[in-house]
Amino acid sequence: MSPVFPMLTVLTMFYYMCLRRRARTAARGEMMNSHRTIISNNRISPLNAEVVQYAKEVVDFSSHYGSENSMSYTMWNLAGMPNVFPSSGDFTQTAVFRTYGTWWDQCPSASLPFRRTPPNFQSQDYVELTFEQQVYPTAVHILETYHPGAVIRIVACSANPYSPNPPAKVRWEILWSEKPTKVNASQARQFKPCIKQINFPTNLIRLEVNSSLLDYYTELDAVVLHGMKDKPVLSLKTSLIDMNDLEDDDYEEKDGCGMDNLNKKFSSATLREGPNNGYFDKLPCELIQLILNHLTLPDLCRLAQTCKLLNQHCCNPLQYIHLNLQPYWAKLNDTSLEFLQARCTLVQWLNLSWTGNRGFISVSGFSRFLKVCGSELVRLELSCSHFLNETCLEVISEMCPDLQELNLSSCDKLPPQAFNHIAKLCNLKRLVLYRTKIEQTALLSILNFCSELQHLSLGSCVMIEDYDVIASMIGAKCKKLQTLDLWRCKNITENGIAELASGCPLLEELDLGWCPTLQSSTGCFARLARQLPNLQKLFLTANRSVCDTDIEELASNCIRLQQLDILGTRMVSPASLRKLLESCKDLSLLDVSFCSQIDNRAVLELNASFPKVFIKKSFTQ
Repeated sequence: MSPVFPMLTVLTMFYYMCLRRRARTAARGEMMNSHRTIISNNRISPLNAEVVQYAKEVVDFSSHYGSENSMSYTMWNLAGMPNVFPSSGDFTQTAVFRTYGTWWDQCPSASLPFRRTPPNFQSQDYVELTFEQQVYPTAVHILETYHPGAVIRIVACSANPYSPNPPAKVRWEILWSEKPTKVNASQARQFKPCIKQINFPTNLIRLEVNSSLLDYYTELDAVVLHGMKDKPVLSLKTSLIDMNDLEDDDYEEKDGCGMDNLNKKFSSATLREGPNNGYFDKLPCELIQLILNHLTLPDLCRLAQTCKLLNQHCCNPLQYIHLNLQPYWAKLNDTSLEFLQARCTLVQWLNLSWTGNRGFISVSGFSRFLKVCGSELVRLELSCSHFLNETCLEVISEMCPDLQELNLSSCDKLPPQAFNHIAKLCNLKRLVLYRTKIEQTALLSILNFCSELQHLSLGSCVMIEDYDVIASMIGAKCKKLQTLDLWRCKNITENGIAELASGCPLLEELDLGWCPTLQSSTGCFARLARQLPNLQKLFLTANRSVCDTDIEELASNCIRLQQLDILGTRMVSPASLRKLLESCKDLSLLDVSFCSQIDNRAVLELNASFPKVFIKKSFTQ
C-alpha cells in the first residue's frame, strides 16, 4: 500500500478531532471572535425568526442617583422603550448611577480596597433587567444618552424570573466583558458589543458598570435584547484550526463568570504524591506566605492541590485575613462557604457584597459560616446581599463582637425590625445603610449605643420620619463622627443642621444633596461653614437657595475643602467662586451644573485661572 494513504488517514483523524473539539467548545458558549475559535455561520430557519424586545422590568440594582419615591434619574427608567434616545444630554427620564469618576474614592468616607481582588473584576455597580420572552441572545444594544462608556460587562442568567417553578440550578454566563476604557465624546450612542453565544435561553440580563474614567454621570435610556426562540444550529464549515483545540475534554475557560468548579477548588481533598519539593521547602515559611499573598483566591485554591507543602501553606488561616468573595458572586454558595470555613478562622475583613441572591446562599449557610469565622471580624461588606433577613443580623450581632465596619448598602429587602440588632455592635465605626428600610426607632437605638461611629451613611433611607430628631441624636452621641451622608433626606431643617454643626466638630464630609427643606436664608449653610472648619467634601446638590454669602463663608472658614457640589443654585456668581478657588488650594471638584448665573464663558475663565480644578458645567436641555 502506498505510504500516502496512512498519512491521509492520520490527517483525516486529526481534522475530525478538531471539528469534534470545536463543536464541544461552541456548545459551551465560547466567544466566537477569540484567538482560539473557528469561523462559523449560523443557520437560521425561517421558523426561528429573531425576537427583538425592550426590558420589561428592572428587578435589582446597586445604586441610583434618583429618589426611591420618584422616577427621575432612577434605574426603573431602563424598563420599556427609550424616553430620550437619540437625543443627547442630561435628562431626568434616564437611569443614572450614584457616582462617577474617582472623586468618591478620594473623599474621607472611602473604604480601603481589599487585597486579592482579581484584576479582571472592576465592576462598581450593576442593574438587572428582565424581558418578556426567553431567547438565545444574538445581540444586546444599550442606548446611552450622556457620557457613555461605563458598561464593562454583560451577563445572562439561565433562571426565568417569571416561571412559577424555580430551577434546580442557576447559571450565569458572561456575554461580553471589557476593561474600562475612556470614551471622549459625551453624546448619545447605541452601544452594540459583540456578544458570545450561550447554550441556554435567557430573559434576565445584568449590566455591570465602572464609572471611574467618566467626566460625569453616565445616563442609560433603554436596553434591547435580540435573540432566537430556538437554539441556533452552528455550521461546521471551518477556515482556521488552532492547536489549542486539542486540549482534554475537561477544559473550561479560566474564571469565566466567577470560579469554574468553585467548590472543587475549595475542597482540595486529594493530593497527588510528588517525588520532592525541590528547593522550595528550604525557603522560610514567612517568605512562602509572602509569595502566596500575591495570588488571587482561585489560584490559591488551585495551588493547594499540587503538593502537601503548598497545601499546608495555602490553607493557612493567615492567608485569609482579608477575604474578598464579591468577584465570585455568580458561583458562591453554601457549599463554597462550608469548604472555606476551616481556612477562615482568622478572617478580619470579609466582603460578601452581591453574593447569595436567588438562593445561592441560605440563612443557615451564612449563619454556620459566621459562627466559625465571625469572632475576629472587624469589617463586613454585605452590599446588595438579598439573602439577608433578621436572623442574619442577629447572628452578626452575636458572633462578631469586635465588628467595626458594616455595609448594608441597597439591602432593601431587609425588614425594618432587623436593624434593631445592629445596636448590639457597640464598637462600630462605619455603618452604611444607603437605600435600606431602617426606621427611626431602630436608628435612634443604634446611635445611642454606637457612640464610636466615625462614618455614617443614611442616604435614601425613606422610612425615617423626622431627620431633625436623628440629627439631634447624632450631635449628642456621635462626637467622633467624620463623615455623614444624608442624601435625599426629605425633612431635615436648619434646626437639625444646627445640632449637627455644634455636636460633630470633626466632620470632614457632609452630603446634603437633594434636601429640599434646607434654606440658605435661615443661615444654616453659613453656620456649617463657621463651625466645621475641617470640611473636605460638601454636597449641597439641587439646593436652589445657596448664595454668594454661603460660598464666601466656605472660602473664609473651610480652606481644606476639596469637593463642592452646588448644582442647580440660582444665586451664586462667578466672583464668589473665584474667592473660593483662591482660598481653597486643595479644591479638585466643583460642580456648578445648571447654575443660572454661571455661564460657559465664566467657566472657561475659571478653568484658565485654576487648571487643577475640575469644574463641571451642564446646561438644561
